[in-house]
Amino acid sequence: MKHLLTLIAAVLATAFIAAAAQAPPVHAAPTAQHADDHADDHGVAGHGDDHGHGAHHEPAGVVPTPAQAIAPLITAVIVFAIVCYVMYAAVWPKINAGLDERANKIRGEIAAAEAARAQAKAALEEYEKSLSQARAESQKMLEETKTKQAELAAELRAKNDREIQAMRDKAMQDIEAARKSALNEIYAESVSLATAMASKILQREVTPTDRERLIEESLAELGAHQN
Repeated sequence: MKHLLTLIAAVLATAFIAAAAQAPPVHAAPTAQHADDHADDHGVAGHGDDHGHGAHHEPAGVVPTPAQAIAPLITAVIVFAIVCYVMYAAVWPKINAGLDERANKIRGEIAAAEAARAQAKAALEEYEKSLSQARAESQKMLEETKTKQAELAAELRAKNDREIQAMRDKAMQDIEAARKSALNEIYAESVSLATAMASKILQREVTPTDRERLIEESLAELGAHQN
């Protein structure tokens, strides 16, 4: 609208300038000396050549009437009105359409930029959320792994302790069994030796029944001593 008003003002100024240029110049009234010279010339020329006099002497210094002066202005205004109508009917709609299209395009670009910014912001928030969840899950898995490692270490330690204790118990049992077996063999040999000596002393043979009885008594006595 601002450009249209400027254009209208420019056209009006041009019309006024054109009207001023087309107006006929206003001549001053002839002086007395000029009138006398004109009368002398008129007397010399004579009255016989009326056609020549009428042809060479036109009225000078005529001031145009107001109607004659305003006619170019009216013409300029009419031309200006026609130009404005043509511009308003044909040119200005195209200009408005172009401006509207440009504005719509700019608004569309702004909306697309806002949508892209919102989408990028949402994607960033989703990424940060996923990263936070991944960190929390990783920390949880690490803590669970540490707990499992501690439990496994404790279980292995307890298992090793049980196995070592079992080995110790078995070793003690083996030692005890070996000791008892050795003692039994020693007592058996001792009984056999004592039986042989007793038979020589008694000058009679000790029967197997006597030998078994002596062995059992000796073992019973040995067990009593061990208890």
